[in-house]
Amino acid sequence: MVDLTQVMDDEVFMAFASYATIILSKMMLMSTATAFYRLTRKVFANPEDSVTFGKGENAKKYLRTDDRVERVRRAHLNDLENIVPFLGIGLLYSLSGPDPSTAILHFRLFVGARIYHTIAYLTPLPQPNRALGFFVGYGVTLSMAYRLLKSKLYL
Repeated sequence: MVDLTQVMDDEVFMAFASYATIILSKMMLMSTATAFYRLTRKVFANPEDSVTFGKGENAKKYLRTDDRVERVRRAHLNDLENIVPFLGIGLLYSLSGPDPSTAILHFRLFVGARIYHTIAYLTPLPQPNRALGFFVGYGVTLSMAYRLLKSKLYL
């Protein structure tokens, strides 16, 4: 059985917890950014959301899509697709007793890549900027999974 006090004293686990908190906070900001763009551009996906700005037929003009809203929304969806696997694999990896400097490098690279990906997506920067951010983060998660499977898990 795992002793939680021992886990909380572990440098790698605490580094993972710190970087996970940063990346989850960033992901939460993306939903706020989507709501901000929807409100300021008066672009809504649901009829009940548009009634604040008009009634009946007048409200229907706010049920539309907007390039900026969709760009923020797609960046957020991309975060969900990449951050959730990182959290699961990163947690298992951090509890497997990896070398602290290697583990912290994995965590920093992932967080940096996801922040860079978001900047590249929202600015928008020309490709391959966004792809670089995506593949670095994806590669970090694969690297942790490989190290975990190779060294610690029962196969």
